[in-house]
Amino acid sequence: MFIRKVTAFIKRDFLIETSYRFSFFLEIFGIITTLLPFYFIGRLFEGRMVSHLIPYGGDYFSYVLLGLTLSNYIGTSLSGIMGQINNEQSMGTLEALLITPTKTWHLLISMSLWGFVYNTAQSILYILFGVLFFGVALKSVNLLSCLIIFSLTIITFSSLGLLSSSFILVFKRGNPISWITGTLSGLLGGVYFPVSVFPVWLMNISLLLPVTHSIEAMQLAVYKGYSPLMLLPQIGILVLFSLILVPLGFASFGYALKKAKKDGSLLQY
Repeated sequence: MFIRKVTAFIKRDFLIETSYRFSFFLEIFGIITTLLPFYFIGRLFEGRMVSHLIPYGGDYFSYVLLGLTLSNYIGTSLSGIMGQINNEQSMGTLEALLITPTKTWHLLISMSLWGFVYNTAQSILYILFGVLFFGVALKSVNLLSCLIIFSLTIITFSSLGLLSSSFILVFKRGNPISWITGTLSGLLGGVYFPVSVFPVWLMNISLLLPVTHSIEAMQLAVYKGYSPLMLLPQIGILVLFSLILVPLGFASFGYALKKAKKDGSLLQY
């Protein structure tokens, strides 16, 4: 039953997405225009060993490619549910969905799953372009480590996404959690450069963000082949974030949903 509901949501979102056929070509063009600037920036470092990049294989473009790929998933985890709630509110279908006998968490998973499917296709294109046209080498990938880090990252940021969605349900507009997390993750999380370039005080702040540990661990797993045991510090930190944020996210969303139903504001947008 649950699988049928998930499939129905994915099919619906797929049909909506493919109805805009020109968007596929725009997506390809967008990937190229995103990667090219970083490729040419990376060429500035050719023949030079940059100490901050050595722990991750030494190649700047390879570092950024992986950072961008993982940050896409982080963005979907953070805003996927929130975006779908906004869409359902704008179409006037949110209340109809939430009053069905379907469990709330079934709906949340079903509503957000297409974003991850779409991101996976996008990530494959990123990696294919990186390997085929920009010389990225993927010879040392530890798949088990990647799977563990990826799963913990999705769990952590999806929980933050539930917190963000709670604000949308209650206040409709204004979402400080999404804005703060997204801004700090891009600036301080090590997506575009290793956090070791920061002064000590700023690097210490970056270590308070889950994205920092996700990016670092994934870089080491992909380009250095680190095993889960070697990544135990980063894995432990991500597990801790998950243990705190998962119950907090579900509790806040449950409270916000009850309040919205009580106030009769599910149809308001």
